[in-house]
Amino acid sequence: GFSMSIYDVTSQSIYLRWPKFSGASSYRVRATAVNTVGHSLLAHFSDVTLKGTLTSLIPNTIYAIQAEAIDKNGIILAETQLMQSTAPDVPVIGQAYSKLSNSITVEWRAVPGATSYLLTAQDGDSFIETVVTDSPGTVTGLKPATLYRITVRSINSGGRSQPSPIRKAKTVLAAPVLSVSSPTCDSITVSWKPVYMAAGFFVSLMRSDGLGRMLKENTTNTSLIFINLDPGTLYTIKAYAWNVNGIPGDDSIYNQRTSPNTPADVQVAVNSGASRAVVSWMPTEGALTYSVTVSSGLLRLQCNTSSSSCTVPSLQCGSEYWVSVTAHNDAGSSQPTKAVSLKTIPCAPVNISIEEDEPGYLLVSWSSVNFGHYYVVFVKSDDGLEMHCNTSHTQCHFQSDCGFTYFISVFAYNKAGQSPLGDVFNYTTAPCCPSHLRAVVVSSDTVHVTWAAVRGAELYETRAAGWGGAVLCNGTATACTLSALRCDTRYNITVYSFSEARSSNTSCATQHVATAPCSPEIKNISKEALSIVSVHWQSNNEEATYIVTARGEAGLWHCTSSGNSCTLINLPCGSAFSVSAIARSPAGQSLPSYSVPLETAPCCPHDLVLTQVTQSVTNISWSVGVGAQTYVTTLESSKGQAKCHTLQNYCLLGCITCGTNYTVSLKAISETGLTSSCTYQGYSSSACCPSGVKLYRLGSNGIRVYWRASAGMSNYNTDLHGSKGNFTCTPSPGLSHCDITEIPCGDVYTVVVSPVTDKGPKLTFCPKKIYS
Repeated sequence: GFSMSIYDVTSQSIYLRWPKFSGASSYRVRATAVNTVGHSLLAHFSDVTLKGTLTSLIPNTIYAIQAEAIDKNGIILAETQLMQSTAPDVPVIGQAYSKLSNSITVEWRAVPGATSYLLTAQDGDSFIETVVTDSPGTVTGLKPATLYRITVRSINSGGRSQPSPIRKAKTVLAAPVLSVSSPTCDSITVSWKPVYMAAGFFVSLMRSDGLGRMLKENTTNTSLIFINLDPGTLYTIKAYAWNVNGIPGDDSIYNQRTSPNTPADVQVAVNSGASRAVVSWMPTEGALTYSVTVSSGLLRLQCNTSSSSCTVPSLQCGSEYWVSVTAHNDAGSSQPTKAVSLKTIPCAPVNISIEEDEPGYLLVSWSSVNFGHYYVVFVKSDDGLEMHCNTSHTQCHFQSDCGFTYFISVFAYNKAGQSPLGDVFNYTTAPCCPSHLRAVVVSSDTVHVTWAAVRGAELYETRAAGWGGAVLCNGTATACTLSALRCDTRYNITVYSFSEARSSNTSCATQHVATAPCSPEIKNISKEALSIVSVHWQSNNEEATYIVTARGEAGLWHCTSSGNSCTLINLPCGSAFSVSAIARSPAGQSLPSYSVPLETAPCCPHDLVLTQVTQSVTNISWSVGVGAQTYVTTLESSKGQAKCHTLQNYCLLGCITCGTNYTVSLKAISETGLTSSCTYQGYSSSACCPSGVKLYRLGSNGIRVYWRASAGMSNYNTDLHGSKGNFTCTPSPGLSHCDITEIPCGDVYTVVVSPVTDKGPKLTFCPKKIYS
């Protein structure tokens, strides 16, 4: 818990400090030289003192230092030890002098053990220190013409020695601060501010390349001028001040070039077709840059370069400029050269107008321009063909064609060259009229128009002018369909070509076209006979022929008329037709009229068969009548009428009177109610069956049949039908009974008495009797 520290070291002293140790009444310190035999130092300190100094030590020597804390009884309570070297010996300054106004150089003998030295320059209360490794050493950062007190200390790892004995030294004068200029190409002026403590000044001047002689001047003034120098040449100027003792101060060196001479042989050339001029001259000695000034009135243009030529841009066309050249270097500028006149190329002609003063010719005109000696007009068409006109006037004529775009530029010329390109005008002539015009009538209200494409046309307008107005069609294609035209009308059709630049060519030819006839309108259809129909329509066309067509499953039937009606003949019965009409003329064919339905009456059946079912019922059957849906059959006589209405092709008619002649008729009726009355051959009903038939037995194997004869009948026939045989009995005319004998016994017989006629077989429906 006891320690010791060193807070300062000199060549012969070591300064120590330690903390207070509890119980200690005094402290003892011993310093023993490590490498020197028998040299040691012992010092005692009271408990009040907590630091001490060991003196009379050997410089540059390492000491072992031991400190002990001792109580009042002389007992050592604690101890500590450390090693410390003393600083080197104090150096002695040999000399101190100043060569520069801001420094002093010091020389001294080397001190053994010193690793570096501390130089101190003191001026009143201020001082500057510098550490150096050996002699000589220089202190910098000092003030010019100032007296300083100089000391040196030696330094090693242990510390620094005491300062050396003081040596005084004064810094030299400061260098003059030069201000140099070259007012002319053969002179240089040098000036400076006064220097503190200066008695006079020395200034020398010599070419920097070493050629020529050196010029020297001593003066007490603060400015000098050197004349008769070489223009544009770099010179080195050296100056210093001296004090009253004649000691020179710091040098001030300055390089200055004389200003250049005026450039010679100025040449000006205008770039043809451009707004710039190239100015050239002979190079001038010592010139670093050149400036070219081009002026015209208040306008002033400048070009700077390091070469012997310069391009001056942005010259205005049609103007006269004055050009001068000035050489420059870091010293200044030469006198400008004598101004040279420069006339620029003419400006591009303006107020250019283009017009077709007559068809097929363009007139190009413009305003004259300053310095324009003559003009050239170039006209190039969009197919690559170029024409030009060379004139001293302000207009030119050119031949032109329809549908071309011409690009026109006008140039003015003088000795300087061609004017810049002005506005390039384009003029588009009216497009050509369409060729190979062809109009085809498509229908009564539509005409299809085609044509060949032509130059310059961007859009086509097809116009059909006729009675009641005009119809227009616009498009980029070379075909157009004109619709919504009036039928049976004559139109004048013209196709105009348009371009955005020049509108339309309005001198195109016209083609005359008549539209097809109007569609007829069927007013009514009248039936003249069973297979003959008259069709009537409204005639609304001039010089048109009308064709009427009846179209159905049975085929086509036609009739033709130039009036307003025609007759369709030989139409089949029982058929449905769609009747329409069209009109034809040299212009074409109309659209068909609206169709009108036509139905012919149903066909009469070819075959009709009547069969007597009973004495009062007759069955009638017939073949199917084409187009018929229902039938009405009628049997009519003076005694009455029998009728049947049926969907079938047969019918049973009752209430028939026997032995009567009937008239047979049939009506075939279509679905829509059309009727065909059909008449057939007459029909006679069968003879009447006898009445009151009675049977009497004649023995075991015979029978007598009695009956009452019907009016008008006298011949009858009796038939017996049994399982054992059939038997017939025909009585004599006028008798009303008949006997049948020798019939097998034990059988059941059916007995029928029926009238005998010449027209057909026996009747089978007369009443039957059973006989057993």
